[in-house]
Amino acid sequence: MREGVRQKYAFAIANRGQGCCGSPGCCSDGLSDAADPITGNLYDESDLQGLDPELIANSFGCGNPTALMNLNLGEVVLDLGSGSGLDVLLSAKRVGPTGKAYGLDMTDEMLAVAKENQRKSGIENAEFLKGHIEEIPLAAKSIDVIISNCVINLSGDKDKVLKEAYRVLKPQGRFAVSDIVIKRPLPEKIRDNILAWAGCIAGAMTEEEYRGKLSRAGFENISLQVTREYNLEDPSLRGMLEDLTDGEIKEFQGAMVSCFIRAAKPA
Repeated sequence: MREGVRQKYAFAIANRGQGCCGSPGCCSDGLSDAADPITGNLYDESDLQGLDPELIANSFGCGNPTALMNLNLGEVVLDLGSGSGLDVLLSAKRVGPTGKAYGLDMTDEMLAVAKENQRKSGIENAEFLKGHIEEIPLAAKSIDVIISNCVINLSGDKDKVLKEAYRVLKPQGRFAVSDIVIKRPLPEKIRDNILAWAGCIAGAMTEEEYRGKLSRAGFENISLQVTREYNLEDPSLRGMLEDLTDGEIKEFQGAMVSCFIRAAKPA
């Protein structure tokens, strides 16, 4: 499953403009595309000033985790599944030259694009690392804030991801991610569909599952805030839901949402 997801995102960044899963409409080809049901209108234009338009056009997330949490000067931020680097570079700007932003990604093609985007931006206090979010290559208690943009759902071992996030956070460290959450369990035919995995749908957890896994990892002050509800009859989503009949689409309508998920590591 992990290799299938890696291949989908490697294809996506190598074939920019064809959608995040290799088909138009899976994700937009620009963050300003208000019509896209997943990626449209996530970022404030003022935040994007000075960044390469190509970087902005090739972010495949479902939210804007940099809007979730105030970042303070001098803090250290980690983006799980950093893709082409947009959220890392935005975070690096916010923590200033005395702070740092790390991006972690498993896809060589994404990392190469992210490093080139960093070079173009001139932002020096960012670093991109290769690795898996289940095995974060950073020391314990080294990170102030963890962010992520629709990536935790891609993991086959979310408990391990959240335990690793807890490990690398400092005491009172903050966890603030955007992710897709489902209101009721998915049909097996979606969970078995690798295209839906790459689109963050098949691996989505319910709110209760998310809360439970965060709590078991040790987090407290857990909250989930719905930011967008998806219309599954939107043609842009049919590429990921092609195995469902029209009747099953109607039955599952309203069950898939984007959420801001926040939590904290105890002192």
